[in-house]
Amino acid sequence: MDCKQFWAHMEGKRIALCGIGVSNTPLILDFLKKGARVYACDRRTREQIGALADEIEAAGAELRLGEDYLDNLEVDIIFRTPGMRFHLPQLSSARKKGIAVTSEMEVFFDLCPATIFAVTGSDGKTTTTTLIAKMLEAEGKTVHLGGNIGRPLLPELDSIKPEDSVVAELSSFQLISMRKSPDVAVVTNVAPNHLDIHKDMDEYVEAKRNILLHQNAFSRTVLNYDNEITASFRKDVRGQLLGFSMTQPVKTGAWLDGAGMLHVSYRGIDVPLLHRSEIRLLGDHNVANYLAAISAVWGYVSADTIRSVAREFTGVEHRIELVREVDGVKYYNDSIASSPSRTIAGLKAFDQKVILLAGGYDKHLSFDPLAPYLCERVKLLLLTGPTADAIEASVRALPEYDGHNPEIIRTASLAESVAIAHERAVPGDIVTLSPACASFDAFPNFAARGDYFKKLVNDF
Repeated sequence: MDCKQFWAHMEGKRIALCGIGVSNTPLILDFLKKGARVYACDRRTREQIGALADEIEAAGAELRLGEDYLDNLEVDIIFRTPGMRFHLPQLSSARKKGIAVTSEMEVFFDLCPATIFAVTGSDGKTTTTTLIAKMLEAEGKTVHLGGNIGRPLLPELDSIKPEDSVVAELSSFQLISMRKSPDVAVVTNVAPNHLDIHKDMDEYVEAKRNILLHQNAFSRTVLNYDNEITASFRKDVRGQLLGFSMTQPVKTGAWLDGAGMLHVSYRGIDVPLLHRSEIRLLGDHNVANYLAAISAVWGYVSADTIRSVAREFTGVEHRIELVREVDGVKYYNDSIASSPSRTIAGLKAFDQKVILLAGGYDKHLSFDPLAPYLCERVKLLLLTGPTADAIEASVRALPEYDGHNPEIIRTASLAESVAIAHERAVPGDIVTLSPACASFDAFPNFAARGDYFKKLVNDF
């Protein structure tokens, strides 16, 4: 089935699209334009959704809202939102009744005529995805960027040509039900995350592995050799394998040498590409992101294009983003750091102790791996939200913690944390929001949290 046949098949069908948000709205509107009868479904109330509910209802969608939004859906197809548990009883019941349960990304992969580059991982996937897109665009290719990065790709199908490139960020929630893999699959790393949604760590790992399980001999897989779980995926690779490493040379792929030079080794030829100092993004983790992106696009773009992107690209919003410098104090927004491993990477990006704002929604992750870095790299720790107790307990349990380094202050809100940081910081200090937790205790997503932080800082 091609794109035209698919949309023709959708005409008159009863489609339930789960999740009403900015990223899903174009999908709802597109199905309506193509003649489908659309049910827009969401657990939230109309008041919680706001103006978007009015917009899609005015366009012709029927709203199904509230706690029972999935009960007794009489439709032909259910499009599961990525954050929805694949094995929900209501979805299992729908399958038993013969209702097709799929997702936007599953359908897109089935119909897309272009080369697909896709990236997953616990950390670094958005930056790596963006780098790949920037490199392909700089080479002159038409690029369609989307997926978990916040933009649905299915509405773009009509405009995607075989010679184009698609670059998609994929979460574990999207991958868990995928039965088709991209032409180029990248796994940046795998560490405990989203254990509040996944049944256990094994399910999370298997969801990530799914990005490459359905590739063929003509595909490319890029794996992080420094990450034990990711490196273990090598046995499942069916096509061309490229690895990347910050610690060792690789025979095929990209790596960093002891002098800080990034290399590409490919078909027996080693190319010293650029020095890490030429990369404008802070931190070892961003060097690793470059190694992953380089491995993905090598042969698709020139070495000069890769170098130019490294020298010009200043980063993705909410990722160690410099907000401003006030009275000699630099304020960074790293709101994307919604897990301990992300916060560790953020702390390692700075060569001095920082004032850290942390805490938030509980994803049932251990903060014990983070605690030594808090002692080593933080001078003042400002904690808020439901996880504040657990973070403080992990620090105080360390034998090396003396009760003062870092100093720990509990706050009632992010606004209070920012106010105290501003009051206590002295010229030369760095203040960073790097929460190690999701935002859902106080904000709809990490971007809203980061935007609020930036507003607070810019209001000084």
